[in-house]
Amino acid sequence: MYIEPTPDDKNKKRLLLLIISRIAIITLFLGVTIFIDISKPGISIFPLVLRSLYAIITVTYFFSIVYFIFLKIHKDLKINIHLQLVVDVLLITVLVYITGSLRSNYSLLYTLVIIYSVIFLGRKGGLIVASASGISYGLLLDLEYFKLIPSISSSDYDYHLTSEEVFVRILVHLVSFYILAFLASFVVEQEKKTRSLLEEKESAFDQLDLLFRSIIESVDTGVMTINLFGRIKTFNRAAEDITSFSLPEVENKRIEDIFPEFIPFFIAEKVNEQSKSRMEVVINGKKAKRINLGCSISQLKDKNEKQIGNILIFQDLTEIKKMEDNLEKSKRLALIGEMAAGLAHEMRNPLASISGSIELLKQGINLEETDKRLMRIILRGKDQLENFVRDFLLLARSVPVKRELVNINEIADDVIENMKLSPFWSDNIKVVRVFDKKVNAFANKEHVRQIIRNLILNAIQAMKDTGILTIKNTTRKLDDKNEYVEINVTDTGCGIEEKYLQKIFEPFFTNKEKGTGLGLTIVGRLVDGYGGKIKFESKVDKGTTCTVWLPEMKKDMRSRV
Repeated sequence: MYIEPTPDDKNKKRLLLLIISRIAIITLFLGVTIFIDISKPGISIFPLVLRSLYAIITVTYFFSIVYFIFLKIHKDLKINIHLQLVVDVLLITVLVYITGSLRSNYSLLYTLVIIYSVIFLGRKGGLIVASASGISYGLLLDLEYFKLIPSISSSDYDYHLTSEEVFVRILVHLVSFYILAFLASFVVEQEKKTRSLLEEKESAFDQLDLLFRSIIESVDTGVMTINLFGRIKTFNRAAEDITSFSLPEVENKRIEDIFPEFIPFFIAEKVNEQSKSRMEVVINGKKAKRINLGCSISQLKDKNEKQIGNILIFQDLTEIKKMEDNLEKSKRLALIGEMAAGLAHEMRNPLASISGSIELLKQGINLEETDKRLMRIILRGKDQLENFVRDFLLLARSVPVKRELVNINEIADDVIENMKLSPFWSDNIKVVRVFDKKVNAFANKEHVRQIIRNLILNAIQAMKDTGILTIKNTTRKLDDKNEYVEINVTDTGCGIEEKYLQKIFEPFFTNKEKGTGLGLTIVGRLVDGYGGKIKFESKVDKGTTCTVWLPEMKKDMRSRV
């Protein structure tokens, strides 16, 4: 995380840069002095002057080391700054003195001290240093002019100056120092104002950028941007949650490598047409997870209205699609229910007439064996029609409000024993019971019986003559934190092809030669009516597992039973 440097940190860096710059300048000065000393010995420089120059250079190196150590061990930067200013003014004054005073060009070095004093101490500090520099320079010239200190200069360059010339020289330097201090302070203040304004702008931009990123990252809609080369540049948190891909996994990757299903949307001539329309697509998320998306695409432009890429916005419609499918299924079942009510009324009366007439005929006349067999066929067909009508009516009836405490284990045992008497049962089928104690559901007993019967019937029909039928009853807490009774029926039969798994709850859908295709439809209708859940898992030639979860009886309900 980036941390904004404090003013003390900035001043510390500036002080360190000043120390390094002083060392660089004095090193250059040392090199020039050594060059003059070696190449032109005795010319314009006395041995005393050379020794003095070497002494000043040595002292400057020494104090630079002191400044550096002081900077490391002492937190108060003002003491360090004032110390450097005082020492620099004194050393420059000594340097001017040994190089000729009036004739020395090194008086220009005062300006450097004034400039950096303004940087560190502002206008007031700059004026004080300008005054100190002017006083030091004027005092030096006056002392030398009045012969109060000896002159360290060659006699070849000696000439007589009037007091007016000395005064003018001092005045010019003093005025120039003050003017420089004012100009430097003006420039520094303008630089500070500009820097402050820039920092405010940067802060505002950072806040705006943070707000923008917060909005993008907080929405539940996936946002993805793609540059003109087809590479993914941004991928918000919602996009990661929807697709299960993280930003590092998709960033700078070509979109056809990650989401090839989106490619038709990025045809240039179609982007403008699609920018205001919503499209739907099914993509393969991570781990081959199929996801229904509703998405829209538009051009991404810069401030000059030049296209720099495309932006794709998408939402996960998978659950909505499931709800739509369930709604459509409910509509179909409602229609079937309306049909069932009318059909039952229209069919039961004729069936009752047929049944009564056959029974009377059997009692009143002597029938041949062939006629008796035909009457049995008629009665068997009548029973099949009545069973069909009964199953059909189950789709039309709502789950009753009146319920009771139902022992799932007892019902399962009873259904298995009854199923052994059915024509579909084979003695080669092995039954495995895995029952927990006290597995109770709060439901209608006949409905639970119908659910278990249809599941076991499908299982034994899938195994035909031999196999293992496993029934497990237990209680389990699901993701919604509620307790459920879990009924698990597993067979080792022929299995169900994957393409048919989505259709097994549709009315009249069946692959069996004999069957109405209403068994699992009834199971699904009853489970949904109780607020339960149902799941099928199957592999061809391996078998099928059906798991039903029915809400367990709550504690407050037990007290009422």
